Amino acid sequence: MDNFTSVTYFTLEGHVSLEHYRYFYFIFTLSVYIMIICFNSVIISVIYKNKHLHEPMYIFIAALLCNALFGTAALYPKLLTDLLSEKQITSYETCIFQAFCVYTYASSEFVLLSAMAYDRYVSICKPLHYATLVKMNIVRKLIFLSWFLPCCTIGITVVLTSRLQLCKFKLNRIYCDNYSIVKLSCKETSLNNIYGLFIFSITVFPPVFFIIYSYFRILSVCLKNSKHFRRKALQTCLPHLLIFIIFSVNTCFEIINSRIDSNQIPHIITMILSVEYLLVPPLFNPIIYGLKLQEIFNSIRRLISCKKRTRVSF
Repeated sequence: MDNFTSVTYFTLEGHVSLEHYRYFYFIFTLSVYIMIICFNSVIISVIYKNKHLHEPMYIFIAALLCNALFGTAALYPKLLTDLLSEKQITSYETCIFQAFCVYTYASSEFVLLSAMAYDRYVSICKPLHYATLVKMNIVRKLIFLSWFLPCCTIGITVVLTSRLQLCKFKLNRIYCDNYSIVKLSCKETSLNNIYGLFIFSITVFPPVFFIIYSYFRILSVCLKNSKHFRRKALQTCLPHLLIFIIFSVNTCFEIINSRIDSNQIPHIITMILSVEYLLVPPLFNPIIYGLKLQEIFNSIRRLISCKKRTRVSF
């Protein structure tokens, strides 16, 4: 029987010093995950409950935060379990599914960010055509495509990976990702590498180029208008631009980190870099939107003051 036919689980060897810092890692990770759930859920519920926020810009924000909850759900529950376990193992099927979810989250994030850039571009550069170009049915279609297309493309990636013959069963990671599984193959992986490069190219470069183009056009329009117009445009565009930069930088760190095996970088730093795009954007996106967008910030303030009055009345 070939080695690959007996693969039932992988060993995750990315965890370091668990015997000494197991509970510290667990409490820290659990705290971060609880904050991610709470922060994102608050902004989503505020947008959902306030009808005056049922506009394309805020619906895209809610979709982005829902995507963050989806991505972190693929990582943190399993990671928390591993931190308390004597052996960090995962079944082959679970590993493949986790890789699918994590990659789908990242791909959807880029598509959603480009859809949000389109919304801001039309709002500022073509305000008279906004109601026609950004209808609610168009928003729904864009959100649907932002999840459907990545599911299809990443699904094909995972299918190609599942057909590989593996002769190694140890991942030097704290979670499963597709490229790390491919590296365990004992046979030719050129098809996987070519398709992976193709998917990476169409997932990252078109959205990034479109977002950059959109902001060049927005900047040119702002420079021709009044100071009040520039301030209002900056107020709505700055959160999106910050989030785009944060996510792009963290994703680049992960891509470089997963493909360069360097013994000069401490292992703990490598592991932190591997989860940054599932840690920093989901944690800070709702904070940025909650503080920077006045409508959301005011809605949160009203919600808090309403709860305070309710407590006082009791």
